[in-house]
Amino acid sequence: MTTPHQSLGPLEHYYDSVPRAAARAEDFGPLTLFVREGPGWPYYARPSLGWQGPAAIAEDVGRVRARQRELGVPEAFEWVAEVTPGLREAVEASGLRVHEHPLMVRDTDVALPDPHPLVRVLGPDDPFLASVLALPHLAFAAPGTAVGEAGPAELAAETAARGGDVPDAADRIRAGRTVLAAAVENGVALCSGMHLPVGPVTEVAGVGTLPSARRRGLGLAVTAALVADAEARGAGTVFLSAGDDDVARMYGRLGFRRVATALIAEPADQG
Repeated sequence: MTTPHQSLGPLEHYYDSVPRAAARAEDFGPLTLFVREGPGWPYYARPSLGWQGPAAIAEDVGRVRARQRELGVPEAFEWVAEVTPGLREAVEASGLRVHEHPLMVRDTDVALPDPHPLVRVLGPDDPFLASVLALPHLAFAAPGTAVGEAGPAELAAETAARGGDVPDAADRIRAGRTVLAAAVENGVALCSGMHLPVGPVTEVAGVGTLPSARRRGLGLAVTAALVADAEARGAGTVFLSAGDDDVARMYGRLGFRRVATALIAEPADQG
């Protein structure tokens, strides 16, 4: 079984490496800001890998936030509490709100459930790629696990509005930088997620269910498919950040165990 001590070092290298394929890194001493170049979800600032100088203070955070505002990107910071424990005080002193999320690594000795009949891994030319990319925007706009109102009609409208995301996503799939899985029923994508391989480490991310299709176990099934794909590709470390403790317990059924706490900071009016 993977222990916390073994897992956090590879995760820190992963967090620094994965944005660099699609973003430029701007140096702010103890902090690095990743700025996405091209379409897709915006990135964040995080502790600089291997930084040996003074710890970040509120003024350092403020300089990064000013740059984020200048660029028109979210004032977002992400880090691991156990690796950079002093950053929380600096971030909160700058006026941001910090959210805690269980950081979990999978124990590969735990067997995965049988594949779900609705779930598949998507290729770059999959006809559902556009709707699978649009789905998380609806899922995360209505957080939680309760069944909601947004359904196929809303997904169709969101898909039409975001068709430009498809070419970049298809290129990332072909290059092996992104793997997408989805549950599709009666011609509608109901749940989707991804994993993002970098060498032997990959993160399962963006698992979201169309609000009207919740409470059917689709998020767990999509996650299981992503884990199976990652391990078939040779990933030795598969990790994720759970939304809360209830979601973490769900992921525990797939062999994920909490090893640390992922922290995400953003302005209070966004939390």
